[in-house]
Amino acid sequence: MQINLTGQSVDVTPPLREYVESKFAKLERFFEHINNVHVVLNVQKLDQIAEATLHVNNGEIHAKAQSQDMYAAIDGLTDKLVKQLSKHKEKLKQH
Repeated sequence: MQINLTGQSVDVTPPLREYVESKFAKLERFFEHINNVHVVLNVQKLDQIAEATLHVNNGEIHAKAQSQDMYAAIDGLTDKLVKQLSKHKEKLKQH
């Protein structure tokens, strides 16, 4: 799985990059058909925003989360993606 990580109004530091990669590695264990991921980290005033688009077989999954802390935003983002991936997985089983 290829991860494209972009920072808007925020520097993507090596620890931040490693955190994102470790979180998304767990997603890949959960659902192995993730082709690539585009993650955007953004800061708007006091809000830390993390959003991602996952390119999976038969579609795309997009989620966005925000928090006062970037690491918490990334955690919230991965939680949302897990829920969406499980729904996607169920749809694929039905076909």
